[in-house]
Amino acid sequence: MGAKTSPSRIEARAGSQAGRGGARRIISDHDVYLFKEGSHYRLYEKLGAHVTTLDGAPATHFAVWAPDAEAVSVTGDFNDWDPARHPLRAREDGSGIWEAVVPAVEQGALYKYRIRSRYRGYEADKGDPYAFFWEAPPSTASRVWSLDYEWGDQEWMTRRGATVSRDAPVSIYEVHLGSWRRVPEEGNRLLTYRELAAPLADYVKYMGFTHVELLPVMEHPFYGSWGYQVTGYFAPSARYGTPQDFMYLVDHLHRNGIGVILDWVPSHFPDDLHGLNYFDGGHLYEHADPRQGYHPEWHSCVFNYGRNEVRAFLMSSALFWLEKYHVDALRVDAVASMLYLDYARKEGEWVPNEHGGNENLPAVRFLQRLNEAVYRDHPDTQMIAEESTAWPMVSRPVSGGGLGFGYKWNMGWMHDTLKYLAQDPVHRKHHHDQLTFSIWYAFEENFVLALSHDECVHGKGALIGKMPGDEWQQFANLRLLYGYLWAHPGKKLLFMGGEFGQRREWQHEESLEWHVLAYPHHEGVRQWVADLNRLYRSEPALHQLDCERGGFEWIDWNDRDNSVLSFVRRGARADEYVLVVCNFTPVVRAGYTVGVPRGGWWRELLNSDAGRYGGSGVGNHGGVDAQPHPAHGREFSVRITLPPLAVLFFRSPGGA
Repeated sequence: MGAKTSPSRIEARAGSQAGRGGARRIISDHDVYLFKEGSHYRLYEKLGAHVTTLDGAPATHFAVWAPDAEAVSVTGDFNDWDPARHPLRAREDGSGIWEAVVPAVEQGALYKYRIRSRYRGYEADKGDPYAFFWEAPPSTASRVWSLDYEWGDQEWMTRRGATVSRDAPVSIYEVHLGSWRRVPEEGNRLLTYRELAAPLADYVKYMGFTHVELLPVMEHPFYGSWGYQVTGYFAPSARYGTPQDFMYLVDHLHRNGIGVILDWVPSHFPDDLHGLNYFDGGHLYEHADPRQGYHPEWHSCVFNYGRNEVRAFLMSSALFWLEKYHVDALRVDAVASMLYLDYARKEGEWVPNEHGGNENLPAVRFLQRLNEAVYRDHPDTQMIAEESTAWPMVSRPVSGGGLGFGYKWNMGWMHDTLKYLAQDPVHRKHHHDQLTFSIWYAFEENFVLALSHDECVHGKGALIGKMPGDEWQQFANLRLLYGYLWAHPGKKLLFMGGEFGQRREWQHEESLEWHVLAYPHHEGVRQWVADLNRLYRSEPALHQLDCERGGFEWIDWNDRDNSVLSFVRRGARADEYVLVVCNFTPVVRAGYTVGVPRGGWWRELLNSDAGRYGGSGVGNHGGVDAQPHPAHGREFSVRITLPPLAVLFFRSPGGA
């Protein structure tokens, strides 16, 4: 009989082969060059854990970036978490990458990296920054995993570019997967990705939204962060299932004609011991100076955008979700915190840039390169910025000096409109400019009008609670708010629960208040939102020129005494008009005169005061006839009845 080979000899041979041959076939010299240059945008194919073979048997190639480490080993359930069993070998090219091929490690294996730093004897067990899958929190190990999946959304993928373009109707339903619906009969259990797929798709189709935007699904240790404190930048949260389960959710939404947008957080990361912070004993991903590397508002770490390898890590993460998960757009969180060195900092708590200013120049360059890479490789997707300041040209091309995003959230519109509607109607005439100011800058960027989760948390209450008056007036005001949102230039976003006027502030540990749909006012709001979506999608005048000045024209912006706004939305064709008239008081106004661009019959398309929505039923019997009586600088005018706290939509004669 031949001599047996001991496990230690097998492991030593595997490590040797990783250093001499096998690993170099996975990570080439060119990969290292691009990584060190900061221009490798698919590092997830090289670093992390990748199932392979060794001498024809299953094995896994491990690779991790830890340039300040003195020693690195991989531990896991396959070696009893013993750091002495599988040491990694540092590459000799100065990249700081450690690697090895470990035999008999297959999909599903749990692992971490034991890192001993050359600094101060620091030693820690770290999760894999490039892991595709993690243990479900509160456990913190990474899992060896492959991303094989048979997609069925080919039809969607061939046409998806048209669904997010500036001339398309884009109406987004913002969702937190853990609290959209739960299973109270099973201890308030979370639904899995697969369990969510069918009911979410059916509901979004019924409501008429074009896209779903998911609060971050990337793995995060603290559930109460809603996903905004990310540790796994390449892994969907195991709370809801496997990577393939999440692929199934995206696939199912696509098969039902629904786009998928993911919130993505390159602005900061948590300081959990198993995460990116102090990764190899040095400040690898974050700035060493706390005035640059610590976020005082969120008590988290700030990425060092000036470090090439960190930029490559983040760029790879963004492209990863677009490529491996067929995601249609990324909404980049907290862009303002990236752009300004003094964001949430007092004097003396920040470091000026090389010119003495407060602009974070490396972050600006990172965002520009990121957007260029995304639109170069995936021109049928979109990048959306949550940017809350007046930073110029956020959604303008990099070639013209912009940041290169496709869209930007219009935070100013949201703040002004909610502040206005919170006023008692008797006082609104004194605040009329809060409604009209947004049009002055409405076309400076490609805007998304967002009534997001941020407006119904942290004691702010639900949207319905911001509305003044008795119950009837509150719901009438809410319908008026939504009508104005869907009529105003810009794409639309509404957070879950808002579509039926949930009264309770959003609670991430509980399901939405679906039971309130048994009450007519709540069901009426839901029907109103569904009809607004259908009108928005069917009327070119309401979406084709959402981001163009030619798509909007005031009729009367200054009737502050009556708190009435009137305007027309225009489509690409000359005969495509939709007239919008908003009455922000509870007073019925009969015979109200509005100048219009053409004569003939103007059909009433929607009326938020209709009985089916919970309104009082005041209206115009299907439409009004425009007469040759000049008004508001136009040759024709209509005399309409304005319902209380309501918005009316009319289609022009000859329209589609």
